Amino acid sequence: EGREIGDEVAMAEALDTWLENTPDREILLSAYRIYVDGAAFEENMTNFGAASYDAPAAISLYTDSFENKEAVSACIDRYNADKDEANQITYTDYVALLTSSVTSIIDVISYVLIAFVAVSLVVSCIMIGIITHISVLERTKEIGVLRSLGARKRDIKNLFKAETFIIGLGAGLFGVVVTYILSIFINIVLGVLTGIRGLAALSPVAALVMVCVSVVLTLISGLIPASSAAKKDPVIALRTE
Repeated sequence: EGREIGDEVAMAEALDTWLENTPDREILLSAYRIYVDGAAFEENMTNFGAASYDAPAAISLYTDSFENKEAVSACIDRYNADKDEANQITYTDYVALLTSSVTSIIDVISYVLIAFVAVSLVVSCIMIGIITHISVLERTKEIGVLRSLGARKRDIKNLFKAETFIIGLGAGLFGVVVTYILSIFINIVLGVLTGIRGLAALSPVAALVMVCVSVVLTLISGLIPASSAAKKDPVIALRTE
């Protein structure tokens, strides 16, 4: 095989040299009559390597809506369902690829934001626990007075639980109000810059979930300080300055 390729290269070089040195016209005409003359146009085009217009290599389809795009894709899939691999239509949905890429980027950004929110929630729980513990230390004498007046440990614990509940409820409602106000300004800015309106929205269900999460987290954060306050001895608490 290598020898044949070498022979063809040598023959091609010899032909180029011969053509450059003013070849004999009669020899060229005889070669034309042998290899070209008398052949049909289609045969000559095939010999020259031209592709047939009846068998295109690719077709580009453009639709005016996403619904029509999905309909075209479904039609091709139905056609390929009962065809073997050699006769199936292979297509690339560039819009779907672009949409998938954008969705992947948005998912990554969402995961990063969720991670930041999770860290913020953990820090918030720790801070609420510290604040409640400080409140217990500052009100030790008050706890002793309540215990001496007949308040049970459960009553002291419920007192601090109620305080943390109010803190969590207030913080959740404050966050919902701020988010709603910010969404109005964000929609105005996006509407001016991109023409897209109503992109930022806070649904009532999401607002309720946010408030519930805030309340639950504050209650969890206040469990240890509340238990610590309930365990204080009333005599020792009354002696505290």
